[in-house]
Amino acid sequence: MKKTTMLFLAFLISLSNYAQEASTVIKGTIIEKETDQPVIGASIVIKGTTIGTTSDFDGNFTLKTSKTGPTVLDISFVGLQTIQQNVDLNGSEINLGNQYMPSDAIGLAEVEIIASVAVDRKTPVAVSTIKPEVLEEKLGTQEFPEILKSTPGVYATKSGGGYGDSRINLRGFSSANIAVMINGVPVNDMENGSVYWSNWAGLSDVTRTMQVQRGLGASKVAVPSVGGTINILTKTTDAKKGGNLSYGIGNDGYSKIGFTASTGQTENGWAVTVSGSKTTGIGFVDGTTFEGYSYFANISKKINDSHQLSFTVFGAPQVHGQRRNKVMLSDYKESGRGIKYNGDWGYRNGEEYNVRENYYHKPQISLNWFWNINDKMDLATVVYSSIGRGGGSGGTGVDKFGPSLSNPYRRDGVINFDQIVDENVALGRQGSESIIYNGVNNHQWYGGLSTLTAQLSDHITFTGGLDLRYYEGNHYREVKDLLGGQFYFDPAISNAEAGSVGATQRAVKVGDKIQYNNDGLVWWQGVFAQAEYSKDKLSAFLSLSGSNQSFQRIDYMQYAPENQKTDWQSFFGYNIKGGANYNLTDVHNIFVNGGYFSRQPFFNSVWPNYNNNTNEGVVNEKALSFELGYGYRSKLISGNVNVYHTTWKDKYYRASVRQAGSSVSYSANIPGLDAVHSGLELDFTIRPNDKLTITGMASFGNWKWDKNVLDVPIYDDTQQEVGKVDVYAQGLHVGDAAQTTAALGLNYVVLAGLKVGADWNLYDRLFADFNVTQVNTPEKSVDSWQVPTYNLFDLNASYKFPLGKIDATFYAKVNNVFNTKYVSDAFDGASHDWDTAQVFYGAGTTWSTSIKLNF
Repeated sequence: MKKTTMLFLAFLISLSNYAQEASTVIKGTIIEKETDQPVIGASIVIKGTTIGTTSDFDGNFTLKTSKTGPTVLDISFVGLQTIQQNVDLNGSEINLGNQYMPSDAIGLAEVEIIASVAVDRKTPVAVSTIKPEVLEEKLGTQEFPEILKSTPGVYATKSGGGYGDSRINLRGFSSANIAVMINGVPVNDMENGSVYWSNWAGLSDVTRTMQVQRGLGASKVAVPSVGGTINILTKTTDAKKGGNLSYGIGNDGYSKIGFTASTGQTENGWAVTVSGSKTTGIGFVDGTTFEGYSYFANISKKINDSHQLSFTVFGAPQVHGQRRNKVMLSDYKESGRGIKYNGDWGYRNGEEYNVRENYYHKPQISLNWFWNINDKMDLATVVYSSIGRGGGSGGTGVDKFGPSLSNPYRRDGVINFDQIVDENVALGRQGSESIIYNGVNNHQWYGGLSTLTAQLSDHITFTGGLDLRYYEGNHYREVKDLLGGQFYFDPAISNAEAGSVGATQRAVKVGDKIQYNNDGLVWWQGVFAQAEYSKDKLSAFLSLSGSNQSFQRIDYMQYAPENQKTDWQSFFGYNIKGGANYNLTDVHNIFVNGGYFSRQPFFNSVWPNYNNNTNEGVVNEKALSFELGYGYRSKLISGNVNVYHTTWKDKYYRASVRQAGSSVSYSANIPGLDAVHSGLELDFTIRPNDKLTITGMASFGNWKWDKNVLDVPIYDDTQQEVGKVDVYAQGLHVGDAAQTTAALGLNYVVLAGLKVGADWNLYDRLFADFNVTQVNTPEKSVDSWQVPTYNLFDLNASYKFPLGKIDATFYAKVNNVFNTKYVSDAFDGASHDWDTAQVFYGAGTTWSTSIKLNF
């Protein structure tokens, strides 16, 4: 009994000692120095151990430990400089107070001025921000826009599945109506508004943070932001000397190697950062082998306290096979290749050969000058250029490349190029029947953007500036491969007026231009001004911008030299928008915004028929938008809910038309289509403790066409009117994007340095894209095929650990864990159902792992 009592007392003493040892408590608040905002999710770790915690919504943290003696506390967050605090673990409470973490980049705050970055609980727009750590942990082998798939209102897919071929819709609008800005510089194509993500396939390597501003957005310049604005901020120059090496592998031969090296800021004010990567693979989809590179360099010079210069260049040359043609579900099944089936490639001499291959290099070069005029006035100016070279291949002549499995030029489901070559060889002096061309789309783009910010009073800030752009696009087709033949007869009109009886065919060889050869020139002159008011709980803004856009078309193929140039066609556009945010309390806020856009027509609306006949009736497209939102912030939960209503008028729509009983396609240019896009969005983040973070969102859209257009002229390929068509689109759901989406994510810190995450995404009410001229009659309006609802699950993990004196991080990512089979993109068929629709399947299970070494 005595022995038992002594053992029990010893146990109590040990518990007492443990309790005393565990009584050291470290507290503090982490704040981002440049923005004076709390840092949510910063990592606080006792160096050399797995003892740690993370900061909450207010930046606060509490760390308990049983260790004793002097030690070092590491406070880190991706994108901010690590803080190391010496602490003495003596069993008492240690309050470190506010810990200000400076940015790890030089000149970032100045870039944010040009980029119009929205501020939480101040800028009255619906916004979602993707932090650098999310890019590192969640992107994996996904396409760059797919990282936004858990954002309200977003629908992003891999489209055909080739490297860089992804697409994104926002609130039902395609990229032509979404402003994409890189460091405040607009990148939407100056002729048609599109964004070709394959041109930016390496952008994820240099992206520091990304912000999606839904609806009007906070951008001050006149940009096509009917659906919203995607604001991408790239790396600038690292504030500290160092760098990293990374290497990753993944499914289907995926391999990526990259590096970054920085000098940090030297004593004389210079700083240099360079990075690069190489990515290769055979692609998840058949026939989509790819090779891509990316490079980035930034040179900054702090001249004095008033002036700083920053020079940046980045680019991403790449080449990849494509799947351009959707096919019917039955073709996927009968091919024997399932969801990987691609009808746009085959074998030639036993090697993979693509009908559709994309190649492009679009470097962007910019020079930023930041001038701190005085304590109340700053001027930020950037001049930039973008020189694009490349295009994509395709087949022409006798069509032997069709994706249907019934195509006689297929063997085992893929194109038998050897058969096509043999036939061309046998034709001898008659020339090739079928060839491969390159559709070349080069461009030169030069611009300048200057923003003056002036503090007019304690509560009013004025921002104004200039936006100048010049663009020249060169478009032509050239012979890439005669496929065994000696030459090819180009049926295109050569050096004659369009429709001329005297036009003749030309015999052409590899490198010769065929079918079309034209330039598009665009001049843009814009001004903008914005006044912002901020006092206590209220912030508000009023923004005005106007721009003159001038177009000219030059056609070298269809016209004699004296008639190749059109007159300049000029259009004035403008927008006005405003909004206000009111912080009801420390946790509640509400905001409202509204705006009106009058946007110039695109180049192809001015000359829609691929000749120099100007469309005299084209007018500006208009959009009227309103939004109301509510936000909540507390230690446990952060969330937002908003409703929006956008009316889009005078949309210009070009469609292919077939008259009853005819297999010949004609064209119709449909003016004046209207649409209404309204919906409700919500998102939230819950942190029940310092280890678990729960994120979620739901988006409910109601996007419909809102007008019929009657007696639309139809034209043949000589631009002669051959009839009329009535368009009965009113009441039909807008296709090509899921109108209901939802997401739920769990992220858990298992121990200091080790994080795991899981994400679920739901997609519903996805209506197939369709041709508005061919689906309805006055008596009956039928929606396009509604694609089946689908759910996707992803997993990710990351582990930070010391490797000698080097900090290492291991990443692992699995997308579509359960290998769900789903249709991601569809075009409607004759019976508006699955049996006649043409589709792309989404990717099955994909995975990647990588390691990053920081030095």
